[in-house]
Amino acid sequence: MMRRHLLAAVAALTLGFGIGGNAMASSEAPSAPSRDWQQEGIFGTFNDAALLRGFQVFKEVCASCHSLNYIAFRNLVEIGFTADEAKAIAEEYEVEDGPDDEGEMFMRPGRLSDKWPAPFANDNAARASNGGAMPPDLSLIIKARPGGSDYIHALLVGYEEEAPEHFELAEGMYYNHYFPGHQIAMPTPLYEEAVEYVDGTEPTVEQLASDVTQFLAWAAEPELEERKQTGLKVLIFLGIFTALLFAIYKRTWKKLKQAQKTES
Repeated sequence: MMRRHLLAAVAALTLGFGIGGNAMASSEAPSAPSRDWQQEGIFGTFNDAALLRGFQVFKEVCASCHSLNYIAFRNLVEIGFTADEAKAIAEEYEVEDGPDDEGEMFMRPGRLSDKWPAPFANDNAARASNGGAMPPDLSLIIKARPGGSDYIHALLVGYEEEAPEHFELAEGMYYNHYFPGHQIAMPTPLYEEAVEYVDGTEPTVEQLASDVTQFLAWAAEPELEERKQTGLKVLIFLGIFTALLFAIYKRTWKKLKQAQKTES
């Protein structure tokens, strides 16, 4: 857990979401609009249906360029998949294993214990496939960027077909209203009906962005609900404990006062 939070802090200094572009370019982007996310707040919980849809968006759109290094296939059970469904998803992928008895590495179908496979063999391959830009891992991206879920959602819907007049857009870059510097190397990732939702939800850009943002919020902190439940139990215990101490305190002082009256 400590390692995940440390990595999030480091990522906040080094990563931009999407790919490429100077994460802290000369001009600052406007603040992302604040949204009411169900998972936020003391009693907030994840929307299970949104997590399943968000995973579908990640799998069909984002996973072709971005990794999810800290999520294993078995974690998918936590968002509503059965163990058999998660196992079937894992088996869709080839994972390197080994060495075998002859000292050779080999490929095998994924297992529940495997982490989500990276789309590229190494960082150099990732950069070579993306015009020199490095697609960041999305496991901690919600924690890595100021604004968290609000920023990621705004970034996904903040693309404009053309840059404003007098704005010089570098070759191979795209204009995004909320990206620092407004120039980003990642093309518009979402468009109407980019994904055909299994549950029949209309796949508007807004819906796609909202769902995948919630999925990435879960990926950054899959233990959030358990932590909040534990915290609530602790608060209830402390409340009961405090009430008992107060009752004992009142009772003790009452007896002392009665004893003082008797003596006098």
